[in-house]
Amino acid sequence: MEGLVLRSTGSRHEVLTEEGVVSCTIRGIFRLQEEDATNPVVIGDRVVIQVNPDGSGVIVERRERHGKLSRRAAGRKVGKEHVIIANLDKAWVVQSVRKPRMNPGFIDRFLVMAEYRGIEAGIIINKTDLMDEKAEEYISFFVELYAGMGYDMMFTSVKDGKGIKELKAGMASGVHVLVGPSGVGKSSLLNALDADLALRTGGISEATQKGKHTTTYAELIPISEMHPNAGFIGDTPGLREFGLVEIEAPDLAHCFVEFRENLGQCRFPNCTHDHEPGCHIKELVHEDMIPVERYESYINMLRSIQLGDQDVGR
Repeated sequence: MEGLVLRSTGSRHEVLTEEGVVSCTIRGIFRLQEEDATNPVVIGDRVVIQVNPDGSGVIVERRERHGKLSRRAAGRKVGKEHVIIANLDKAWVVQSVRKPRMNPGFIDRFLVMAEYRGIEAGIIINKTDLMDEKAEEYISFFVELYAGMGYDMMFTSVKDGKGIKELKAGMASGVHVLVGPSGVGKSSLLNALDADLALRTGGISEATQKGKHTTTYAELIPISEMHPNAGFIGDTPGLREFGLVEIEAPDLAHCFVEFRENLGQCRFPNCTHDHEPGCHIKELVHEDMIPVERYESYINMLRSIQLGDQDVGR
């Protein structure tokens, strides 16, 4: 029997099939085959299961993936790949106006990973009800920057309902995911999209001004069960950083959309756009044709890849 993985809680995986949701374990061979990854089965995976007499199941096969979004694993498994979601149509990075403050470095790493995987990406600026003159000046600069590169931008507020209708319409079909640090309001946004979800939400630590983790496992949620082509949205635990995985130094510049059409015009064919003379990318930065903020972000990522620490400069 085939199905779609809706929820992953470590040892158990909830799989949606034609006969309903089946709670499954996975065969140990999966872990042996995925030694470089922390999680052999993730939300969004299409799998084949065998159903046990007691109604539980065992995942015996995972279908080929597309649109995989992943990051570099943290903690004791650092260096491994942590796959967030598979078979993804669009990924959204969620940031907030305040509490916590928008982090362009996190956004850039997310966009680079999405570009590397060939996944369409968008940016959600949440908690717009907290906007004041100072925050507006800071955020408007980056909104104009990312919108100018072609990324979809959405502005939302759960408190006053701004952008919720548009957000739901934008996710009406396909598989989407919300990714961002704790506290930016991912679960609150999902509750606003569907009041019946009643997902746990949390506040901000007074000591660190960062979010407190409330989502503890990844889950794929139907946007609308009333529509035959209902979309799904992935809710994920908050991430303190977004470490790059698999990207090599020569690949990095190709993941910056504003670099692409200008690559191959440097004096040296293997230019890293860092220290080399005759670098066309650096010339464009000096001419304000490429934003210096994005170039500095590129250099930070390049350094971390060269040092073998893909979380440096987050």
